Amino acid sequence: MDKTIYVIGHKNPDTDSVVSAVAYAKLKNLMGYPEYVAARAGHLNPQTTFIFEKFGLTRPHYVPDLIPKVEYFMPKGCETVQQHVSIWEAIGLMKKKSLRVLPVVDADGKYISMLHYTGFAAGVLKFMNPEKHNFISTSLSLIQKTLNAQVLVQTFETDKIFKGHVLVASSSTKKFENNLKAHASEDLIVIASDREDIHELCITHKVKVLIITSEFALKKEVREQAEKAGVSVLISPYSTSPTSEMISFAMPVSVIGDKEIAPVQQNDTVSKIKEILFNSLIKYLPVVDNENKVIGIISEHDLLREPNVEVCLVDHNEPSQAVEGLDHYKILEIIDHHRLGNLSTKYPITFINKPVGSTATLITGLYREAKIPIPKEIASLLLCGILSDTLILKSATVTQADIDTAEYLSDLADLDIESLGNEIILAGSRIGNRSAGELVRQDMKEYTEGKAVYTVSQIEVGSTKEILDRKAEFFRELEIERRSRKGLFSCLLVTDITTLSSILLIDCEEEFISFINWPKQDEHIYFLQGVVSRKKQLVPLITEVVLNYLK
Repeated sequence: MDKTIYVIGHKNPDTDSVVSAVAYAKLKNLMGYPEYVAARAGHLNPQTTFIFEKFGLTRPHYVPDLIPKVEYFMPKGCETVQQHVSIWEAIGLMKKKSLRVLPVVDADGKYISMLHYTGFAAGVLKFMNPEKHNFISTSLSLIQKTLNAQVLVQTFETDKIFKGHVLVASSSTKKFENNLKAHASEDLIVIASDREDIHELCITHKVKVLIITSEFALKKEVREQAEKAGVSVLISPYSTSPTSEMISFAMPVSVIGDKEIAPVQQNDTVSKIKEILFNSLIKYLPVVDNENKVIGIISEHDLLREPNVEVCLVDHNEPSQAVEGLDHYKILEIIDHHRLGNLSTKYPITFINKPVGSTATLITGLYREAKIPIPKEIASLLLCGILSDTLILKSATVTQADIDTAEYLSDLADLDIESLGNEIILAGSRIGNRSAGELVRQDMKEYTEGKAVYTVSQIEVGSTKEILDRKAEFFRELEIERRSRKGLFSCLLVTDITTLSSILLIDCEEEFISFINWPKQDEHIYFLQGVVSRKKQLVPLITEVVLNYLK
């Protein structure tokens, strides 16, 4: 299975998270690792959308969750067979490729049925049942290919499927003639050896197809009679016995394909298909895309393997902030600038964590350490990540490394720091007609402190007035988040980019409020002078209050 390594940021991704994922995946690609793919664990916020549109760049792959799915365990690609191919050819393909199953598809590659040896045996035994008439659906072309026969006389379209009754001319001439008369209303396929009397009877009774075995050729005058009577004649290189056995394999494979085996979707969860596989006779299921086209096969054995997905985390390291389902996959690397969470792994990993203002600063450093030139569009994204996360290098989290890196990137991208910074900050601060729910969740992180769970959201605005005018809406959404998690509280940090200060809206039980001693502006609203960073300023303040509460 080909591996995919997702480079992915936190849920409710901000600009730094998204651009860091894109830039680091690109670095890995440039180093010769094409399996690294930039991903995002949520929808882009307005600021990040503006940045990608400004520079005309494709958004990273959207991965809403990493709950184990069929596509993460399914071997890449599979053999299929067209529905009109003969059983003989299909079984030959299975033998040649050592296949246990073979999906049967139409001309567009859409799933029809599954060919497997159990179904094949049942189909052939049904045809060979002596108590039933030997009818087969076939065509002149299928018979010719299956028997490697030579077409001596062709009287109808070779690819036209018809239902024929197979007779083997092994009895006396009189008895065989009676047999022909008994089936006069049917399309007959007669298998005969070198008995010329039988050949003439077949032509007289106008059978549909006469197969002459052991390479015996018709005389010219008999051949002409066959053409006039509309009897197609084929010469088989085999004797009568093997020809009689092989004729059943001249049916289209769709005839014996198992239609009861329903396909699964590549996005179906493993938990959903486990029971289906367990109850399946053959323990294999075809996998189709949204157009019902076969893209692979999944088996019980495949589910025992390691998934074909691995992960690199950027801009976070706490499980509560990571994409859902992360615990099912191997984490290769973490590149972050936040506090250490409680994430653990079963094996050593590369973990880069430095106290800088932006993960984009760290990613830029990795390009320089690897001596890989930074493409201009990547330099532009990285610069945006730094300016966004540090409020144009004015946040309390900014370091000299951020400043030096921003200047370096601005030279590479030929962009002015101040004007670009103002553009992206303004793009992110436009609230307009956006709902309170969207604003609360666009950049929300979940934290765990002891037994306490809480969320901290942050938005940047040109003025806090509009938020205060709509405070009831925001408190409703914060309450929804708190209750859904059974959390201690949920809060929203509203940062005024013009004054570089913030207000904090918090929904919690009154018991917890009594532990908060910050400047109170209104009920459950606090004014935080000079606080603009959730990571470096607010979370440490909150942690102290939570620990006091938990004592």
